[in-house]
Amino acid sequence: MVHHQGRSEGRAPSGAAQAGPAAESGAAVGSGGAGADETGRARADGTTPVPEELSDLKVLKALAQPRRQQMLQHLTVHGPATSATLARALGLNTGATSYHLRELARYGFVEETDGTGHGRERWWRAVPGDRRFPPRSRQNAETRLVMDELNHLSYAADLELFERLQRESGGSEDEWADAYPYSRGTMRLTVAELRDFFEEYIALLNRYKRSDADTPPGARTVLTRLLAFPAPAAGPAAAPTDAGAAVPPGTPDDNRRETETS
Repeated sequence: MVHHQGRSEGRAPSGAAQAGPAAESGAAVGSGGAGADETGRARADGTTPVPEELSDLKVLKALAQPRRQQMLQHLTVHGPATSATLARALGLNTGATSYHLRELARYGFVEETDGTGHGRERWWRAVPGDRRFPPRSRQNAETRLVMDELNHLSYAADLELFERLQRESGGSEDEWADAYPYSRGTMRLTVAELRDFFEEYIALLNRYKRSDADTPPGARTVLTRLLAFPAPAAGPAAAPTDAGAAVPPGTPDDNRRETETS
């Protein structure tokens, strides 16, 4: 596993463009701001999807339905499937999966695609896109409840997938087990710089996206998740540090005094 952990005091270039509301890429969405949901595949014509904000509450409610989140995740990770395939994989009946697929298609999250040509089977795929959610400051109370539920479902699904990968990773012969990165770090940023950071992250993802036709042998679907948020302010809720313990560089003096003996 490639692991990075560090702290950066660097600043964004002074000439960096001012971005719009910060967003987050991946199935997980940031509860503190805007977010995005991407399939990770390039559009068929090779172009980069134009960001689309999902502000309609009906659309958000449709997306936050637990079974639909499971189905979207399956289509994103494993590729096109029929309603019967999804039903077997998720333990549902085909009537339920067919209904949820139609609802997802209604709002543009999935679409029918070419299948194997067997009989009258209907195959579905997740529609690529850069779909962003409205920033927290523009969400009303009902929208925040829906977004919080969507975040909860997404985080839980991501954790389950990661833990499953850990359990199923092979031994020394599994080159993928040593290749996937894991990073925890800190930066000192302004709000504008954090927005710039996110847009650069999205641009990096788009550099590596490609259509199925351009994907070389041996490539696998790689899930990417980004979560960046300001550290909570020091206060009574913070866990106390043992007296005499080393205090990390940059810790405010107030935090030091809280651990000192009289």
